[in-house]
Amino acid sequence: MPLETTTRIVRELARHGYNAEREAVTLIASADDPVRALERAVEGAPDGALRITTDHVRATLDAETTPAPDPPGVDDVRATEAVAADPSVSGGEPDAVIQSTSETPVETEGSTGRGSRDTTRQSVTVDGDITGRSTGTGEYDDFVAVFRDRYEKLSKQLRGRVNHRPATAIQDMPGRSDAEMIGLVNDIRSTASGHWLVELEDTTGVFPCLVMKDKDIASSVEELLKDECIAVSGTLADDAGILFVDELYFPDVPRTYRPSTADRHVQAALISDVHVGSQEFVADAWSAFADWLHTEEADHVEYLLIAGDMVEGVGVYPNQDEELSIVDIYEQYEQFAEHLKEVPGDVEIVMIPGNHDAVRLAEPQPAFDENLRDIMSAHDAHITGNPSTVTIEGVSVLMYHGVSLDEVIAELPEEKASYDEPHLAMYQLLKKRHVAPQFGGRMRLAPEKSDYLTIDSVPDIFHTGHVHKLGYGKYHNVLAVNSGCWQAQTAFQKSVNIDPDVGFAPIVDLDTLNLTLRKFT
Repeated sequence: MPLETTTRIVRELARHGYNAEREAVTLIASADDPVRALERAVEGAPDGALRITTDHVRATLDAETTPAPDPPGVDDVRATEAVAADPSVSGGEPDAVIQSTSETPVETEGSTGRGSRDTTRQSVTVDGDITGRSTGTGEYDDFVAVFRDRYEKLSKQLRGRVNHRPATAIQDMPGRSDAEMIGLVNDIRSTASGHWLVELEDTTGVFPCLVMKDKDIASSVEELLKDECIAVSGTLADDAGILFVDELYFPDVPRTYRPSTADRHVQAALISDVHVGSQEFVADAWSAFADWLHTEEADHVEYLLIAGDMVEGVGVYPNQDEELSIVDIYEQYEQFAEHLKEVPGDVEIVMIPGNHDAVRLAEPQPAFDENLRDIMSAHDAHITGNPSTVTIEGVSVLMYHGVSLDEVIAELPEEKASYDEPHLAMYQLLKKRHVAPQFGGRMRLAPEKSDYLTIDSVPDIFHTGHVHKLGYGKYHNVLAVNSGCWQAQTAFQKSVNIDPDVGFAPIVDLDTLNLTLRKFT
């Protein structure tokens, strides 16, 4: 097979077990004899090397007295266009590009080719990772500790809104007094008259609060989940046995929040739910995405953030074995690592686990263990826990796989949260400043000394997956993105009426937080 195209060279290198720097591939493609240049680069690769570097290729070409190639230009553009025009090679080019500078996207046309990348980067930093810090044993005291920590963290964000009185102090106040309280939602129920009774619990006790159905804030009660932290203000009844609520407050993201942005033009690709090992994994779409990353059009994509479910896993749902193409979990990760090698070697990758991955299901989830890290070591990815806040180019990205989205969507009215618009559920989590507020339903919570699921600092970008649906928008200037998946509809998904959004790669300009959607199916 001819190797004159950069995409074919990358695939041939991957077949030999190597990743490669972008310019290294360009040098090989620009050689007088690309086949020979590739063979020499592979033959002369240092022992134990996982990546073919530009310096190594240059030295190889110089040794062969091959004329130095011109900088990337027209020839590379034409080569990539030829690959894009050949569906058997690329899997087809993207159907459309959708650029969003607000919440309403518009279609744009793309171009193909190659270019030089600015490699001046800031270091990637990670905060909120549970890995190596888990101390919970599952004892009763552990659960008490994690909820106390939740209350302390979130109540601090509300104390500027109300003059909090403990539940026991409110119980001792005379009737008709004004009172304000911060607490975790212990119970929510409607009365026979259609009003809402909300029990709030703080570290001293529980106090009942009544929201009248004709109040403007009654709609806010429909957004409440058990165990989240809120504040209320109002007036005590004549007998001081209940608080009539006039105002209700969430920890929320300040409306005046201004996100940080990068000081140069650089982009990050946000994806999730790859599901390698499933019969429905869309390998062609993944290869088309990886091929595109090698083009000039993707030259500014320097980061790839993957929000969980690298593989399909084993035994995650009933009769899953009937839908697996790879039945061994380690072989699934080995195959995922091979697909990861298709990504340009100079793209920095950050990965967190999801509920299909081989880590504990209870959240927060630690990062992959050493065995899995070794399998996925070829790309030297940043591997961290779920959730984690990753800062790249000065932009903070809260990465959370998103199991709690099922809970939010199930509990709240459709106009507040739905699978068709998963970003609305993400807005709710930002509003509650907690990625998994409700305990005891679909959520598995690992009790720790600290609640690692609170959103202590407002992120600039909130990135989730899990529900296999595409959704995006801005909530109080925070960009929220649920990035769809790389798995076509399974029989199980069909049985529960999930129609996945497959083969999308949201691309974020870190200097503006504008969003471009690219589709590869």
